[in-house]
Amino acid sequence: MSIWTRISEFLSGLASGEGLGPLFDRLRGGAPPERSVGFTIAVIALGAKMAKADGEVSRAEVAMFRRIFQIAPEDEANAARVYNLARQDVAGFDAYARKIAAMFNKEGQALCADDRNVLVDILEGLFQIALADGNYHPAEDAFLAEVARIFGLDDRCYRVLRARFVDGAARDPYDVLGIPPQASIEDARAAWRQAVKDSHPDVMIARGVPAEAVKLAERRLIAINAAWDEIQTQKAA
Repeated sequence: MSIWTRISEFLSGLASGEGLGPLFDRLRGGAPPERSVGFTIAVIALGAKMAKADGEVSRAEVAMFRRIFQIAPEDEANAARVYNLARQDVAGFDAYARKIAAMFNKEGQALCADDRNVLVDILEGLFQIALADGNYHPAEDAFLAEVARIFGLDDRCYRVLRARFVDGAARDPYDVLGIPPQASIEDARAAWRQAVKDSHPDVMIARGVPAEAVKLAERRLIAINAAWDEIQTQKAA
């Protein structure tokens, strides 16, 4: 049974006028299949809120949304229903961001690498939606900064992501690999190898990362390799 079939079944149980929030709350503490459904619903909802951040949902943003989440033609109706319910929901984007964060942030504990990477991947997907129409609106910047804060991601992480996606923003390859600028080439290589390993789909799934989140790691892996290439060039100069 596909994730979208399961989502359809859960949506059919919604009471008339019931929003997605209560449904997500029922799912997030369940067994892995239910947790996966809850994760997917929350991410779609946050993506829908992202597309509305500048006051207008463009066709380019919707198209980007579909590409990021790799929605097959036969599943588009179920995805569209979640998307539209989220757009109509009176709950703000911050409510959905907190629901996602609660799945990964354990009270009193620091984020582990896998959980942090999933949240980073989600934020990267939101950046792609924000920029799909060719503009980066101040309201979108504020939206993404607040989502990063709710996720528990530090300012440095947010700056790195904005630099990666927004034209003209400074980009530091050392930030991408999470090492200081004075790091040796050996330390940089070790950080690159570890980052690539952590981003491998098989490793992520084996460590319990929701399968639906693995798709979002692809762009991060491209940036990791580009950062390593840039550092090698700098060190060789």
